[in-house]
Amino acid sequence: MHTASDTSTTSDLGGYEVLVCVCGGIAAYKVCEVVSKLVQRGAGVTVAMTRSAKKFVGPTTFQALTGRRVLTDLWSAADPNDVQHIALTGVADLVLIAPATANIIGKIASGIADDVVTTLVISAASPVVLAPAMNDRMWANPIVQSNVAKLKQHGFTMVGPGEGWLACRSIGPGRMAEPTEILETIAAKLKSHPSKNT
Repeated sequence: MHTASDTSTTSDLGGYEVLVCVCGGIAAYKVCEVVSKLVQRGAGVTVAMTRSAKKFVGPTTFQALTGRRVLTDLWSAADPNDVQHIALTGVADLVLIAPATANIIGKIASGIADDVVTTLVISAASPVVLAPAMNDRMWANPIVQSNVAKLKQHGFTMVGPGEGWLACRSIGPGRMAEPTEILETIAAKLKSHPSKNT
C-alpha cells in the first residue's frame, strides 16, 4: 500500500536523464539498487560499464532495470555517426560513476579516455558524481588522495566513501556509500537545475 509520501516521490525525477557508469569493484551490485530507484522515481537511466565491471554484474541486469541498451565498449553505438557516444553526454543531466575505483579516479584525473566510461566522463556536459570504493590502504594512498583533490577542484562531487567492513576482510575507510546516500545526492543535484530535456 502506498502512502502520500510514497506517491510524492514516485516521479519526482521525471524528465531528468542520468548516465550511470559502472566500474569494476565488488560494490557494483549496490549500483543495481541505485539504478532501480532512479527509474522508479521517473528518471531516464542509461548505463555504461567498464570491461572489469562485467565481471561483477552482467549488462543484462542493468538492461532489465532500465529498459535500455547497456554500453560496454566504444564500438557498440546505436548511431554509427556517434562512435564515441558524445550525444549521450549532451542530454544527460548528471553522470554517476559507481563504484569509483582507484583506477577510474586516476584515469579521469589524468584526462585519459581509453574506454567507453572514461570517454563519456571526459565529454560530460553536466555534474559528475563519484562514489569511491576501494581497499582502505588504496584510499589512503597519497596519489589517490591527490587525484581525488584534483577532481574536487574541477567541480566533481564525491559521495563517501564510508567506513566499515571491506571486501578484503579489513575494516576501514573505502566502503562505497550506501544507495540511499547516493540517491539523495543525485536527487538534490538534479533538482537544483531544470532538466535539459524539458
